[in-house]
Amino acid sequence: MDQSTPHRTDASPSEPTPTGAHATRGTGWAMPVITLLGVAASIVAAFVGSGALGGTPVAEAAGGALSADATPVAPAGSAFGIWSVIYLGLVAYALWQLTATARRSARQRALRPWALASVLLNAAWIWTVQLDQIAASVLVIAVLLGVLVRIMHLLGAPRTGGVVELVVTDGTFGLYLGWVSVATLANTFAWLAAEGVDPMTGVPLGLVGIVAAAGIGVATAVLSRGRVAPALATAWGLAWVAVGRTEGRFESGALVWTAAVASAVVLVVAVVNWLRVRRATPPRQDANLPGRS
Repeated sequence: MDQSTPHRTDASPSEPTPTGAHATRGTGWAMPVITLLGVAASIVAAFVGSGALGGTPVAEAAGGALSADATPVAPAGSAFGIWSVIYLGLVAYALWQLTATARRSARQRALRPWALASVLLNAAWIWTVQLDQIAASVLVIAVLLGVLVRIMHLLGAPRTGGVVELVVTDGTFGLYLGWVSVATLANTFAWLAAEGVDPMTGVPLGLVGIVAAAGIGVATAVLSRGRVAPALATAWGLAWVAVGRTEGRFESGALVWTAAVASAVVLVVAVVNWLRVRRATPPRQDANLPGRS
């Protein structure tokens, strides 16, 4: 994730507070505590549902519909290690949002219900797969993607928590969005393939899917004005799609190279946009601009 353009995190007493930078009153304890408990419960539910404590791993549930060799756009198994980083970030966020700084922040007050919804939806997605409801899992992950897009919009408000907020909020939810973008596409392919739609298991449509995932990553980088965290997760997913196509049922040089190039393009576009926005931003006006991660 990037370090966004340095900016002032607290308004001077002699200057007007930027709209949305500080709440005029602090948030009470109820919603922060509910958010903490909800994040904790959702992560535990997701951890149990993933098969980490025994039972059926997600990749083997639903007849293996989401296995690393199920479709041409399925990432290799190691790609899912990114969840460890995302869950760690969510735990850090859930704790940080209890602080006085976060409880005074209008940005965080707007974010909490959506952050809570995102973790509940993630746990629901895992359990729909465990219950062999692949079609339902596509619906759930699509809603989750929409929630994360909304979160990125809310994070356009000025930060007041400095680097800590940049990392635990912008960084965490940026990675979350980037990964779920790739996962939504892979989940859709898996559902259609399980329903017997033969083109979904062919190399040509696999190439289209990879290009589509890259297009979403590029669009996110451009529209978010230089956020690098979503691009990192999208590029990570595409890179592991490339690795997955070096062997197994869908081994294909065309898929490997397309996914590898797509991964690089997403990262390059994000970095170029970050540099462009950084150069165009007057340092003393950063407090009025969206934080970027």
